[in-house]
Amino acid sequence: MSEPSNLKHIDRAQLAGLVEALAGAGTAVIAPALRHDARGTVGYRTVTTMADVVLDKRPDNALKSFFLPPTEPLLHYERQGKDVTLTPVDPSIGPRVVLGALPCDAAGLPIVDRVMDWDYRDEPWFGRRDATTVIALACDKADSACFCTGVGLAPDGASGSDLLLVPAGDGFLVEVYSDKGQALVDLHPAFFGEPRDQEQAQAFRAGLGAALSHADGLDPAAARAWIEGHFIDPAWPALALSCHGCGACAMVCPTCHCFDIVDEQEGVAKGTRRRNQDYCQYGLFTLHGAGHNPRGDQGARIRQRVSHKFAIYPDRFDAILCTGCGRCSRACAAGIDMFEVVERLAGLQADIDEETPTGGDL
Repeated sequence: MSEPSNLKHIDRAQLAGLVEALAGAGTAVIAPALRHDARGTVGYRTVTTMADVVLDKRPDNALKSFFLPPTEPLLHYERQGKDVTLTPVDPSIGPRVVLGALPCDAAGLPIVDRVMDWDYRDEPWFGRRDATTVIALACDKADSACFCTGVGLAPDGASGSDLLLVPAGDGFLVEVYSDKGQALVDLHPAFFGEPRDQEQAQAFRAGLGAALSHADGLDPAAARAWIEGHFIDPAWPALALSCHGCGACAMVCPTCHCFDIVDEQEGVAKGTRRRNQDYCQYGLFTLHGAGHNPRGDQGARIRQRVSHKFAIYPDRFDAILCTGCGRCSRACAAGIDMFEVVERLAGLQADIDEETPTGGDL
């Protein structure tokens, strides 16, 4: 993890004041908060006061939906005779601050950045990225589905964060990691003090690893090696036997970014070109107009999802398309656990390696 460029302290009362100051100045504040439902679930949503913020529970939705919405207009069109007028939608938005992001959610943003700036720069995505300052919170909420350390991240990692809060004493140690983070501190100096209680922050960090010890031996490189050599293999349809093809795993994933673009007619001779999130687990995702589907069964679709995260994306961008957040496992009605899948594939590769002669005297 890179070293912070500056350290500050903010207590809980000051943090509440910062939220109100930001909201009062017209800055949207996005934070984990209770939803207005009977189950009392927590998810990222826009808040105006610290009283709405819940920092001690894990939000069950992905932060990515605030950067890649489920649906968004790209342009409007209108036809007049043989002429067509196109009116692009302005991708710029007002300033936003994300407060209390899980490090695994924040880490997903720079991962998707690489795709969005690969062969074409996605203006809506980067318009939202540029307008948003991300304040992450070191995470002590790991459960058996979490495996961030197994994919090279950490519960106190700062990847994708402009500021990182680490619980310390009566508040938080504030670590500054970007110019945007420093600008937020400089703009609101009344809420940030000199760093203190750093020993307590260190003690908090030292206790984070125990809940993730199960991920210590995970070997994504071995899983990748197996995937690259087993495009056709009985393991894929076997894994798919329990998959419902519902796409819940991709909906809650911090890094799944596939989408479809459609022209929706609105009245006569006009309409909107719209981008909609789409998911590789859907049967229609790769259906061709001629009726052919190269991924015509769920085994092929499961293969695509796992391969994309642990082989295809790493091959192109030298990073894993997974932050180990565990949301897909919690959301799966069939109980498919991504950690167990990667562990199983790595184990299959280990079996192959053990059976392969390493050379020696003939």
